[in-house]
Amino acid sequence: MSFELKLFRVILPVTDIERAAKFYSSIFGVPGKRVSPGRHYFNMGGVILACLDPKSDGDDNELGPNPDHIYLSVEDIESLHDKVNSAGCEYISEIMDAPWGEKIFYFNDPFHNKIGIVKKGTEFTG
Repeated sequence: MSFELKLFRVILPVTDIERAAKFYSSIFGVPGKRVSPGRHYFNMGGVILACLDPKSDGDDNELGPNPDHIYLSVEDIESLHDKVNSAGCEYISEIMDAPWGEKIFYFNDPFHNKIGIVKKGTEFTG
């Protein structure tokens, strides 16, 4: 028996939901949507990037940052690089050509999550 599966939500742990909403709204250019006191959703082409602050949602547990990169693709990588560079993240690389063919840059958000931004059309999918 096989199942048709679709990835529809990715959790991005944060420690301050207001700061996360402002940070990601500023770089994505869209406000996103608050869906609970500790969750703010951004639609990324059919997959929801869900900023989650467990404490603001009333949970007792704390989440650390994601252990590895989340990758997003964008048509205008240069403009997004400029926005991220101005947004106050803790680390941002230059845009580079990866050996596997992607045009990419990396950054760490204010909550230590690692994000990779790939130019649309250069995504390597194996």
